[in-house]
Amino acid sequence: MAHFNIVLHEPEIPSNTGNIGRTCAATGASLHLIEPLGFHLSEKSVKRAGMDYWSSLDVTRYLDYEDFIGQHPGAIIYFASTKGPRCYTDVSFEDECYIMFGKESAGIPEEILYDNQATTIRIPMLDTIRSLNLANSVSIVLYEALRQHNFEGMLEEGQLRNYTWRV
Repeated sequence: MAHFNIVLHEPEIPSNTGNIGRTCAATGASLHLIEPLGFHLSEKSVKRAGMDYWSSLDVTRYLDYEDFIGQHPGAIIYFASTKGPRCYTDVSFEDECYIMFGKESAGIPEEILYDNQATTIRIPMLDTIRSLNLANSVSIVLYEALRQHNFEGMLEEGQLRNYTWRV
């Protein structure tokens, strides 16, 4: 089963991080949080958005971007940004790669993007909108990575409680 790592660079809104944590728990992805955070992980809004899944989440915190890079030398990292030069569907997401998203108010710092042009990606959208919601962006890109690996190990069929699907 392919494993992915979602990295949030200085997230600011607790409910976004909670939702992203829940998405990571549902997909087996690990969550990496680069400080400073704009909230405390103990805040109710983080827990509420993540519901009871937060305890099963693989989450790691880093003091800053340099700490993150230092702990993952040689890692394949994709940088998701509205400023990215190519579409997220144009890359092949490798098992164990990292997909980084920036803070809600400013994204990933431009100097980081500039130094990583080859792996900076974007989600297409109309030019009248500044950006998508962070939690939605993570879901879009993460599920593309999972799709590329055929949703390996994931439940792809649901069941009704009171009925059986007709074949």
